[in-house]
Amino acid sequence: MTIDNSHCSCKRTLMKSHHHQDEREQAVADTGTRGRTNQKARTRKAIIDACRELTRSGAEITMPRVARAALVSEATAYRYFPDLASLLQESLVGLWPDPAEALAPVAGSTDPVERVAFACEFLLRGVHAYQGSVRAMISHTITAPASSPFRPGYRFGLIDHALAPFQDADGPASLGAEAMVRLKQDLAIVVSAEALFTLTDLCGLSVDEAITSAVRTATTLTEAAFAGAPASRSGPGGR
Repeated sequence: MTIDNSHCSCKRTLMKSHHHQDEREQAVADTGTRGRTNQKARTRKAIIDACRELTRSGAEITMPRVARAALVSEATAYRYFPDLASLLQESLVGLWPDPAEALAPVAGSTDPVERVAFACEFLLRGVHAYQGSVRAMISHTITAPASSPFRPGYRFGLIDHALAPFQDADGPASLGAEAMVRLKQDLAIVVSAEALFTLTDLCGLSVDEAITSAVRTATTLTEAAFAGAPASRSGPGGR
């Protein structure tokens, strides 16, 4: 039997041609997919960056304002973030220093009053600077309690770090576990954005007056809690 080599050769060539065409089509599809993925990433970043800039400015923050700043439609912004709280959660990342860095100026202090006073003022100064985002977050989580986990809760880290040296019985001063929990709960009411806004918005105090009032209350609570502490508060930065 005679084999038509030319026919086999043509068939192999045709198969290779189809294979290369499939590879080219797949490459184009992959490129298109990567392009869309990259575009989505750029759009998402633009929305977060716009929200972050508005936060730094202290301006009021709403989804329409963020969308305008990011040069996208409001509908597009909502496609990436279902609500303002989820957007704020991502945009606030990195804006606040961690508690150890924030309280570095009183790192050597063995006085719980001094450490708590510093933490309180640090938080409230930051709240004032970023008040647009803070107010927006509080407002949203009040009307939608299920979104409360999006709130950063930065106050708790500051309070914990300020009081960390005094949770050890061998520290410069110490409280029992229950007393420490009560003090932290009491401080959470005062070392807070809500306290600052109550004093400025409802009591009519200036920002500086409000911060002074909150710090005074925080130090009074701390002094009362440590009044019967078994160890002296003397030492670097102590009173």
